[in-house]
Amino acid sequence: MKSILNFKKGSRNARFPYSLTFKSLFISALVLAGSQVSVQAQDAKFTKPSWWFGAAGGANFNFYRGTTQEVNADLTVPTAFHNGNGLGLYAAPIMEFHPSNSKLGFMLQAAFDSRRGKFDQVISPCNCPEDLSTILRYISIEPSIRYNPFGSNFYVFAGPRLAFNVDKRFKYQQGTNPAYPEQVADPEVNGVFSNMNKSLISMQVGAGYDISLTAENKRTQVVLAPFVAFHPYFGQDPRSIESWNLTTLRAGIALKFGRGHKIAVPEEVIVPEPVVVVAVVEPEVTFTANSPKNIPVERSVRETFPIRNYVFFNLGSTNIPDRYVLLSKGQVKEFREDQLEVTAPKELTGRSKRQMTVYYNVLNILGDRMIKNPTATVTLVGSSMKGQKDGRAMAQSVKTYLVDVFGIEASRITVEGRVKPKIPSEQPGGKLELVLLREGDHRVSIESSSPAITMEFQSGPDAPLNPVEIVDVQVAPIDSYVSINVSGADTAFSSWSLEIKDEQGKIQNFGPYKQETVSIPGKTILGTRPQGDYKLTMTGQTMSGKVIKKETSAHLVLWTPSVDEEMLRFSVLYEFNNSKAIAIYQKYLTDVVIPKIPTGGTVLIHGHTDIIGGEDFNLKLSLARANDVLGILENGLKKAGRSDVKFELHGFGEDQNLAPFNNKYPEERFYNRTVIIDIIPGK
Repeated sequence: MKSILNFKKGSRNARFPYSLTFKSLFISALVLAGSQVSVQAQDAKFTKPSWWFGAAGGANFNFYRGTTQEVNADLTVPTAFHNGNGLGLYAAPIMEFHPSNSKLGFMLQAAFDSRRGKFDQVISPCNCPEDLSTILRYISIEPSIRYNPFGSNFYVFAGPRLAFNVDKRFKYQQGTNPAYPEQVADPEVNGVFSNMNKSLISMQVGAGYDISLTAENKRTQVVLAPFVAFHPYFGQDPRSIESWNLTTLRAGIALKFGRGHKIAVPEEVIVPEPVVVVAVVEPEVTFTANSPKNIPVERSVRETFPIRNYVFFNLGSTNIPDRYVLLSKGQVKEFREDQLEVTAPKELTGRSKRQMTVYYNVLNILGDRMIKNPTATVTLVGSSMKGQKDGRAMAQSVKTYLVDVFGIEASRITVEGRVKPKIPSEQPGGKLELVLLREGDHRVSIESSSPAITMEFQSGPDAPLNPVEIVDVQVAPIDSYVSINVSGADTAFSSWSLEIKDEQGKIQNFGPYKQETVSIPGKTILGTRPQGDYKLTMTGQTMSGKVIKKETSAHLVLWTPSVDEEMLRFSVLYEFNNSKAIAIYQKYLTDVVIPKIPTGGTVLIHGHTDIIGGEDFNLKLSLARANDVLGILENGLKKAGRSDVKFELHGFGEDQNLAPFNNKYPEERFYNRTVIIDIIPGK
């Protein structure tokens, strides 16, 4: 008895190991075809080639079916082989003809076409394993009709396959019976199949996609084309006896070259009469600069500063961030809302320093108010993408601070955990700037029904805490800015820039801009000079690339107002991407702000946004917010019988040179979603 080697028999499920790969390639090609739109260069000087020549290469995934037992005249195996598979090489020169103005074309390939493979192992009557593999090769000629169904770079093709056999070798090995391990296996048999068909006629269908590697206005074009093809078993019986047949899936890539023809430029025909004059219409824009006669650099500001009812946490942490001011028990008695600069955070600079010092004391303000109002209660709602447990831990951190440092009774503070806050920044389906939005949603919200804690004019989870009044010195107020207006720029220009030249020839450049109105602080232009005459040149570039210049002049004067002038400031806050939240502020603006506008006063209204979103969208959003505030103030004054107030309205969008706060932390971005109302007394 013969011994047998421990070979694993191929399973039926392993017969098509490459089908998923081919399905993925074919579906990807269809999706790409549906979304691709062919683009023609407007300045093309050569036609798109009709004839293409190149080479194609790839892999044949071969699947065997049928019966094979009589290998040749010298060898008939004990047990018939039926199924198998294998991988073979495909390589071919390629020629294509498909005019650019037609969806139909022609393809021709003459290929080296390997259909090699290995049959599934069988067991002979002696309980011995048998293995049979083939080296089967052809020279194939494959003419095909090519069709472009979508008018894009995707195409399908189909046609006959003429194949001529050039190699028909096999290897056969019979193992030994495992019951007799000492038995020596028969030697491997190498030979050629008998009764092989010298030529075959079958068919193929497939799909491909042309990816251009060169600019379309070049004479010589290069295209890379991945493709897939299916060769069914019809006509693919390798032998004239028995029933062995072949099915093949092919995946490959082709590199093709084409040469376009030069487009002849027709000679200009001069017709003496009539003469037609075509006027080139330039975009209509007007360029003006408004420079206030007096440019104040400092003004005392008494600001009613709103306090957001949020404590923002760092992503991945449940500890209160160290940018918030945290007191010790001994400091609580010394804490005062009107002297918050004494307890300032460590890392604040620039325009955020004064106002954000107020906000970063939010927990101390809350603790102080709860001490002074012993019946007030609060609910702390923590929100975390990690889950309710993580959100509750954030809320518990705030509660622990209030209980341990300020001595608030724990029963007065309720904690909750959520995945999303009740008013989230990140909306379902959003894909842009998610990190910034999620930073804003990783927070603890402070909720209370006590008027001693939250604003009396609002209710619900978005109600801010009662505001704090602070006194500050404003540098470069809005009414000291030089206003540059290029009316029509948003439609006429792709962008425009500004050059400002003084009497000595010193030049300052600003821009590029896309909006119609730009405001520049007067001190930025003057520097240390008390006054100066300036020439302003606007340079705009139209959508077609044409450059348009316009000039104007301005006289600027720098002076400091009297120190006893005081301005009032109020702020209205918005949720993310919202310009309609102003309705909840209507009573506040009517009952609190309007009575403080003096006779003959000026009200400056300027809207802002954070940096999330596009610049153009944010500019429009800031104007919408400012106009909402303006409408309520005008209506309130009209009902009071007043018409003595002058309004100035600005929308600055996300302009970081004019934004009231930085945009590093989520709380700064939340405060930048605002409309600021500056009330200046009459002269």
